[in-house]
Amino acid sequence: MIDKNKIEELQNILIEKLGTGRVIADDDIREIYALDETSDLKAMPDLVVRAESTEEVAIVMKACSETGVPVIPRGAGSGVTGGALAIEGGLVLSMEKMNRILEIDRPNMVALVEPGAITGEIQAAALAEGLMYPPDPASLDICSIGGNVAENAGGPRAVKYGITGDYILGLECVLPDGSIINTGGRMVKNVTGYNLTGIITASEGTLAVVTKIILRLLPAPKYIRDLLIPFDSLDDAVDAVFAIISNRVIPATIEFMERDAILLVSKFLKSEMPFPDAGAHLLIQVDGNREDELYRDMERIGEVVEVDPEKIIAAESDLQREKLWKARRSIRESIHAESPVFLAEDCSVPRSRIPEFLKSLKKYLKSRELSSVMFGHAGDGNVHIDILKGDMDYDEWKAMLPELKTEIYRRALQVEGTITGEHGIGCTRREYLPLAMNEASIELHRRIKKAFDPKGILNPGKVIPEPPE
Repeated sequence: MIDKNKIEELQNILIEKLGTGRVIADDDIREIYALDETSDLKAMPDLVVRAESTEEVAIVMKACSETGVPVIPRGAGSGVTGGALAIEGGLVLSMEKMNRILEIDRPNMVALVEPGAITGEIQAAALAEGLMYPPDPASLDICSIGGNVAENAGGPRAVKYGITGDYILGLECVLPDGSIINTGGRMVKNVTGYNLTGIITASEGTLAVVTKIILRLLPAPKYIRDLLIPFDSLDDAVDAVFAIISNRVIPATIEFMERDAILLVSKFLKSEMPFPDAGAHLLIQVDGNREDELYRDMERIGEVVEVDPEKIIAAESDLQREKLWKARRSIRESIHAESPVFLAEDCSVPRSRIPEFLKSLKKYLKSRELSSVMFGHAGDGNVHIDILKGDMDYDEWKAMLPELKTEIYRRALQVEGTITGEHGIGCTRREYLPLAMNEASIELHRRIKKAFDPKGILNPGKVIPEPPE
């Protein structure tokens, strides 16, 4: 992979500047960084450094630039497209020790955080000041904010509040040559120069290493209520989403689970799910600052969804809410338990076309005798499709994957969608980018990458495919 002499040279430079204990070459420790949450993918880095400051990141980047050794930024390792893996060798630069919430600035309603800070802990710190950081990925208790920035992560609340990129006011970053730059700031409006904050957000660690993040916060709503509503079919559930929003009710979340997901989670939790025979569930959260308005929204939802009111479960206490959400947040664990090897896709389609997309895909997968689990964010059209390997022969499974991926992406594009909504391209979808973008668009990505990273050392082999021969 990488010339051993280059690795030794880099190791010596970093030991001199950071100290012996900071540059990790131990096999057992490197093994930890050879994996993330991507199913069936492993790549051993040559070295690991756990940075503790912006200055240390700059030292690492400069040394890697001088030696030509690739550097792979890594947060909590919760990604599912191989974005934090050293697939071409090199040094993994872990941001896990840069995990401080530096400030909750209540007057300006912003948070200043380091990239290793856990998203759920940022939410808790903001809430303690009466504020709210809305983006809530399903993995919020373990994922880092730096990873959220890299992937422009979403979550259930995206339908009302938007995604990570909507809350990034500014960034401190280190460029591949070790230079430190700042983009944006604590101000709300800023058109000074190009929107570098927007370019770096969702760049999956291929342009710069983020070392500080300024997040926009909102006043926290005083009241929150959750509803679980069963439907006979996925079509009925999506029709209900349209009916709710068109009647001027914008829930904080509208999550769906189709029947196979309901059954799988019920099996994993060893407890019967509410309405296990339903074709689909909607999990809806409404929030606001006036309790009477919340109850009016809940009543309006009950009126327009065309479901027996006796079947609607309303959770008001924290315990009841946690019980309702446990099933949705346990889907990934349920899949791992059922089939440790699986294909995880997250296409984004117009929400009115979710049933058309998923039913067509389900029919195709059943024709291939494949088990699948489908769930996601009905409010914004980001749907998750997980296909289980089960007992299939491993070589047969691996041989089938290119066709499976192509078919999923083709069907998403057919209904005016795209190939990923929040998990990113990483290395697992890189070769399929031409399905979603024409060559002129991809070439522009290459030119942007070269402007930031002329030596191509930062997270190589991710996002952008090689140019055609």
